[in-house]
Amino acid sequence: MTVERMFDEYGHFKRFQACLYFAAVFQATSCGIHYLASVFLVETPNFVCSVPGNITDVLYGNITGSSLESVFPVIKPAGGPLVVRTSEGEQWELSRCRSALRINPQDFTYDYYGNKTMKDCSGNFVYDHTEVHSSIVTDWDLVCEKEWLAKLCQPTFMLGVLVGALLFGDIADRIGRVKILMITSLCQFALGVAVAFSLNYYFFVVLRFLLAMASSGYLVVVFVYVTEFTGSKVRTWTSMHIHAAFAVGIMVVALTGYLVRVWWIYQIILSICTSPFLLFCWKFPETPFYLMAKGRYQEAQALLDTIARFNGLECRLKAEDLLEPMKSENGKTLLEKEEGERPAQPEKKLSILDLFCSWRMAGRTCTVWAIWFIGSLGYYVFSLGSVNLGGNQYVNLFLAGECQIKTFVIFCLCFACRYFSSLTCDLCPLFGSLNHSLKVYIAQEIDSLAIALSMIGKFAVAIAFGLIYLYTCELYPTVIRWTLAVGSGSMMCRVGSIVAPFCVYLVDVWVYLPQLIVGILAFAIGVLTLLLPETLGEPLPTTLEEAESLGSNPRKKNSSPGNKDAGDGMEL
Repeated sequence: MTVERMFDEYGHFKRFQACLYFAAVFQATSCGIHYLASVFLVETPNFVCSVPGNITDVLYGNITGSSLESVFPVIKPAGGPLVVRTSEGEQWELSRCRSALRINPQDFTYDYYGNKTMKDCSGNFVYDHTEVHSSIVTDWDLVCEKEWLAKLCQPTFMLGVLVGALLFGDIADRIGRVKILMITSLCQFALGVAVAFSLNYYFFVVLRFLLAMASSGYLVVVFVYVTEFTGSKVRTWTSMHIHAAFAVGIMVVALTGYLVRVWWIYQIILSICTSPFLLFCWKFPETPFYLMAKGRYQEAQALLDTIARFNGLECRLKAEDLLEPMKSENGKTLLEKEEGERPAQPEKKLSILDLFCSWRMAGRTCTVWAIWFIGSLGYYVFSLGSVNLGGNQYVNLFLAGECQIKTFVIFCLCFACRYFSSLTCDLCPLFGSLNHSLKVYIAQEIDSLAIALSMIGKFAVAIAFGLIYLYTCELYPTVIRWTLAVGSGSMMCRVGSIVAPFCVYLVDVWVYLPQLIVGILAFAIGVLTLLLPETLGEPLPTTLEEAESLGSNPRKKNSSPGNKDAGDGMEL
């Protein structure tokens, strides 16, 4: 593959690539923001049914007060009802979704064994505004019989992420990566602000669905964009640190949620955090891989000249030098030909079946899809299972983002840049499987050890989950890298994130059943990953033939004259 030659000539990560990289990564923080924003958008505070009249006295066990606000901080959702007395002398027992009017009470006591008249809340609730001043739950009363509407927000968002990965993936290979970056960035800003002005729940869900499509489109295409603008020597850490930017977005959500407790103001602030990107994203160039693959050689030459000048180097590389030798015709370079003189070459229509064009590619695709699915499933099972860690929720979320940044930084510095990316994909699912299995046999009362194993398992899953983006890009050629490879992989990832909550519900059957299921699946996929080819330091393939040949021959650095053919046929 000769397009990689440009990195040897102009640098793997010099000034031009660095400027593009950090600008693109800056906008990637918005994806982390919107993915996690619902944590506080749909937060449900303590609440009880409201009663007619003014409340003068409140009882909750042995605790007394003169208003609901004074007792709300100590109310437990699974605890008993609140007992209140109104200015008219009526006594009510208030729970979350029902209220009971005491008939002819003698004294104002917590325990009452007389007759009661049960009533539904009928949409009248009183909320605890100590922590949450306003959320969509409190504004639209998404509690009791409407509680499922609040729980539907995140699955609907993830469904939009899935649709966006497929839709923008196909468009990106048709019109280019940079146009998708601009369109999705603009949509994230516009739709993010529009969400804050939703008139009702249904507008909110629809706008969040569209926002999810835009966020997904940007997040997936930016991996391809960065991969095609950086050389093989730095491709691992540049790709992985996009996940670090995603984690920064999580930290921004935690900080904004702590400072702003009104949901629509909170949403607006989150949406404008990365708006400066819109001022310069229109100057982004198309990637050289895409230009060469589409036959736009004059644009590729202009890009090469720009990179050379920006990096302070001599413009000595020609676009035809990046072509395979057979593509030159009679000594006349394609660059010198006019569009009218160039023979028309109908573009082959590609479909998802091209991922299964041979037994080798079919096995590779199924394994990669399984890594995407199980990585997402494990990540969200870990995350949803860690909600009972206790402490301040804002601090917990902030530390989760900080921990994720440290994970990728330490990994890139100490492991990924020295060892094989495929080996890492092998070890991380196996390591996560081991921790899942150990946790099954940990006594339930040993909380600290169970939490430690959960964090270690989440660390392993996060590494594999982050690396699979880069690994997928390196396994497939330019013409299908976005749409069919990363796009379909991201689709499997979203399927995993949708399935994860249902897996967590199995805790009602056995407390460790979700961890056991993820552990078994992670072990199985870790073994299968051993058959995938190594890609670290290898040039990106541009054709299906080049992609299929990956792993068919042993690496020079791993082979010797005595075992020349030892690796043939051993990798998918």
